[in-house]
Amino acid sequence: MTTAVPIGPAGWRTCAPCHAFVRARFLQARCPRSSVLTPFPSSLFPFSLFPFFPFPFFLLPFAFCLLSSPFPFAFLIPSCYSDRSMSEETQEKSSRPLTRKDHFETLSGIPIADYYGPAEGERPGEYPFTRGIRQTMYRGRLWTMRQYAGMGDAVESNARYRFLLEQGQTGLSIAFDLPTQIGLDSDDPLAEGEVGKVGVAIDSLSDMEILLEGIPLDRVTSSMTINATAVILLALYIAVAEKNGVPRSALGGTIQNDILKEYIARGTYIFPPKPSLRIVTDIFEFCSREMPRWNTISISGYHIREAGSTAIQEIAFTLADGIAYVEAMLEQIRRKNLSLTVDDFAPRLSFFFNCQMDFFEEIAKFRAARRLWARIMKERFGARNPKSMQLRFHTQTAGSSLNAQQIDCNVVRTTIEALAAVCGGTQSLHTNARDEALALPTEASARLALRTQQVIAYETGVADVVDPLGGSYYVEELTRRIEEEASRLIEKIDAMGGMLEAIEAAYPQQAIREAAYRYQRAVESGERVVVGVNRFTIEEPPPELFRFDPAIEKRQRERLREFRAGRSGAEVEKSLASLESAARSEENIVPPVLAAVRAGATVGEIVARLKNVFGTYAG
Repeated sequence: MTTAVPIGPAGWRTCAPCHAFVRARFLQARCPRSSVLTPFPSSLFPFSLFPFFPFPFFLLPFAFCLLSSPFPFAFLIPSCYSDRSMSEETQEKSSRPLTRKDHFETLSGIPIADYYGPAEGERPGEYPFTRGIRQTMYRGRLWTMRQYAGMGDAVESNARYRFLLEQGQTGLSIAFDLPTQIGLDSDDPLAEGEVGKVGVAIDSLSDMEILLEGIPLDRVTSSMTINATAVILLALYIAVAEKNGVPRSALGGTIQNDILKEYIARGTYIFPPKPSLRIVTDIFEFCSREMPRWNTISISGYHIREAGSTAIQEIAFTLADGIAYVEAMLEQIRRKNLSLTVDDFAPRLSFFFNCQMDFFEEIAKFRAARRLWARIMKERFGARNPKSMQLRFHTQTAGSSLNAQQIDCNVVRTTIEALAAVCGGTQSLHTNARDEALALPTEASARLALRTQQVIAYETGVADVVDPLGGSYYVEELTRRIEEEASRLIEKIDAMGGMLEAIEAAYPQQAIREAAYRYQRAVESGERVVVGVNRFTIEEPPPELFRFDPAIEKRQRERLREFRAGRSGAEVEKSLASLESAARSEENIVPPVLAAVRAGATVGEIVARLKNVFGTYAG
C-alpha cells in the first residue's frame, strides 16, 4: 500500500502572530499535524466570532505586545508554524519540519505530499538516509547554487563572484590557478605561462583580501577547491575574515582538502602521502574546535570520474578515501591523546560527486552512496550522532561530457545531469557552461549555466517532493546493485591494507585507466553515440570565447613584488621558522601557518619550508 505523508504548511512569520488566530480555520483544514489550535473552545475568542460580534479594537495594543513575544501563549501556535527566515542550523535544531511554501501542488492543482512510499518503509531523513538526509529536503530549503569560478588575478575573479551573486547564486566556489595549487608563487620560473590560467592566482594575504572584497563572509558560504596547499588557503581565508570583524567560528564553507584523490586521479600533490594525511587531520582537529560551521574536507569522486572511472568505481574509491581519512584522524586522536571522538569531526566531512549522462544510474548512485556511507560510519566506526552518518555532498555536472562540437548541445547535457543531481538529493550544485570544453566560460555562458539551475528549482516541480524516483523498480534495483558492487570494491581495498596501500600498488589508478579505455573504444567504434561528435555532425563557425589577457601574469608578479617590499622580512622569517619547528613535532600546524600568512609569508615560501620537513612526492 502506498501512503502519502504530508508535512503541513509553513511560512507565517513570528512577527505576525495574529495569523495564528485569523487563519485558524484555514490552518486546521490545511495542517493535519495541528488538528488542535488551542485547548480552549474557539467560541471564547472574539477573533473567531468576528464579524458576528463587534471586534474589541481597544485590546489590539495589548494583544500585539503580548503576542510579539516568542513565549506568551506559545501553546496557541500550531505545530506547523514556522519562520522562513530561519538559518539552516536553526532548522536542523527545530523539532518541527519547515517548508518553503504554505502548500505544494501540481500545475493542475493536485496537492503534493512531502514524499510517497509504503507506510512501513524508510522515510527521508532517517537512517540509512537512502531517500535523503533531511525530512523535507528541498521542500524546506533548496540546494545551494554554487558556480565554480576563478580566473586571472584577484581583481577579475572578485568581479565575477559579485556578478554571480547578483544573478542569484547562493554560495561561492573558488577555483585556483595551477601554481597556487602546487605551492608556487607567481614569480617562480616554473609558474611562467600558467599564472591565472585555470583559476585565480593567490600568492599572499593581500591577494585574498582583494579576492573577497565586498563579500559578506558571515552570510555567504565559500567552497575552495584546493588540496596540497589547502591549509594555507584556509589560513588566508580566516585571516581576511577576522581582519573584517568576522570571527572564525562564524565562517561557513568547505575546503576540498582531499589529497588522496590527487594521487589517484588528478596529480596536484606536493608532499608524500603520509605527511599529507597529517596536514589533513591537523585541519580536522583545528576546525572541530575552532570552526564548527566549516566542512573540513570535500572527499571527491568528481575527479576520479573525470579520469574515466565508472559510477560504481567513483563511489567505491571515494568512500574508501573517506574511510582512510576517518582512520587517520582516529589514529591522531589516540596518538596525541585528544579529547575527541568520531562524532566530534565526522559531521563536518562532506563529499563531492560527478554527475554524468546516464540519468537513472546517477540518481541511484547518489542514493547508494548515502546508504553505504551511513552503514560504514555506524557499523565500522561506531558513530552515534546521525549527522556523522549523513553523506552530504556537492555535485558538479560532468566536464568530460562536454564537447567542442555543437556546443549548444552541452546546455542540454548539463540540464539532464543537473536534474539527475537534484533528483538524487544533492546539497549543492555547479552546472557547467556550454563553452567550457573550449575555454573559461564567458559571462553570458556563466549566467545561462546558473539559470539552468534556477529553472529546475522554480519551474519543474522536482523540488516539491522528496526522492521523486524512490520506489521505481528500476531505480531501486540500480541502487541495490551499485551499493553491492561498490561494497565489493571497498572490501578488496580493505584486503590490500587500506586506500594508502592500494594507491601505492596503483590499484585504483589502473582500474580507472581500464574503464576509461573501454569507454573511449565504445565512442570511437560508434557503439556509444555522442551527438555532434560521432553522429549528427555539421560544419559550424567557431563560437565566441573568453579570451585570457596575457598582461595579467605581469600585473600579478608586480603586485607580489610590491607586497614583499612592504612587509617585515624579520617577522616573516620568524614565523616561517616557527612553522618549520611545528612541522617537525606533533604540534598542529594550522596555527603557525595562520601566523605566517598574517606576518606576510607567501604560499610559495610556506610550501618551501614544509618541503624541508616532509620532502616531495614524485609519483
